[in-house]
Amino acid sequence: MFHPSKVAVLIGLGAGLLAMGQAPAGPAGFSGRGGGRGRMPNPTRDPHTEGYVKATELPDGQVPSPTADGNFIIGATHTPAPEMTAQPDVPHGKIIIFPMESVDGKIYPGIARGPAPGEAPAPQPTDPSAPRVVQTHPQPWTRKVGVYIPKQYKPGSAAPFIVGADGIDMGLFTALDNLIAAKKIPVMIGISIQNGGSDAQGSERGLEYDTMSGLYAEFVEKEVLPRVEKEANVKLTKDPNARATMGGSSGGSAALEMAWYHNDLYHRVLTYSGTYVNQQSPYNAETPHGAWEFHDHLIPESPKKNIRIWMEVGDRDNFINRDNYHDWVLANERMAKVLAEKGYHYQFIFAINAGHTDAAVKTQTLPEALEYVWQGYPIK
Repeated sequence: MFHPSKVAVLIGLGAGLLAMGQAPAGPAGFSGRGGGRGRMPNPTRDPHTEGYVKATELPDGQVPSPTADGNFIIGATHTPAPEMTAQPDVPHGKIIIFPMESVDGKIYPGIARGPAPGEAPAPQPTDPSAPRVVQTHPQPWTRKVGVYIPKQYKPGSAAPFIVGADGIDMGLFTALDNLIAAKKIPVMIGISIQNGGSDAQGSERGLEYDTMSGLYAEFVEKEVLPRVEKEANVKLTKDPNARATMGGSSGGSAALEMAWYHNDLYHRVLTYSGTYVNQQSPYNAETPHGAWEFHDHLIPESPKKNIRIWMEVGDRDNFINRDNYHDWVLANERMAKVLAEKGYHYQFIFAINAGHTDAAVKTQTLPEALEYVWQGYPIK
């Protein structure tokens, strides 16, 4: 198990320099519609590009059926689904927010990019093609965890739940209120976990979300969920078929990592603009191209796992022109291809007029995405 303290992370040529343009997501888990920070806007991609998966193009404003597997293109108008607005005539759940201090945990005591105070910067190689050195130093942090408890929850019962990344997601909680009341999804707990800060290689967020391992799932299992049960006075199921993960950008790749490396814990995954690219932190020779390895080797070369996944990417999603492993659209297209070839239940949305982790697309599609992810689970 990797326990970070003071480390110098070697970033290989495939990972390149520090990732640009993947801003840490805001409280709702989604950052907006444009390109990245300090760089040119992302190019607009055509979903009919040669090499992309064949997809069903839907009329503008429509989303797929929650029972349909496969690839879909949705139009340029992203009107919020009715379930994303609080309704006065449905039972409203309770929301509890509590802090977690890194100094109280064992898995992530906290890091930040850069030399420690008083420490000299690490020398960089003179060869521009050589790996760069990313210094980190210990830095504690406080994160917030939000818990949604539906009105229909029966105290003492072991409840299904969904875990989300990148902060308190009030939109998710509103959708759960309305979908549970309509009996479109099971009565479940919603859990939103704030990241540890900053972004990309050398950051706490990068360490948590972009590490190709089961460590983040273990952190959630051993340190977050027990606190959730205590603070919210709920009981969470141990059944992996009754557990879902979700996130956007690196939070999306983290959601898949949780189910891939700990399929004993999670079977259901939902991702927006999943960072299935080379954003790995720290470098791991077993997965040299980070989450790009999911569609390059891991999924094609591994036995099919019990994972049901919903994915979305925007036509103006992130593209960082520095190597062959930083095109978010291509990465998600490749994911759809290999998932289909291995026979997974998946639904892939290519959204027109949409940027990275597009907030408007989320408000249009999240209810349908949740219904799709929970297909096959009994609703009482």
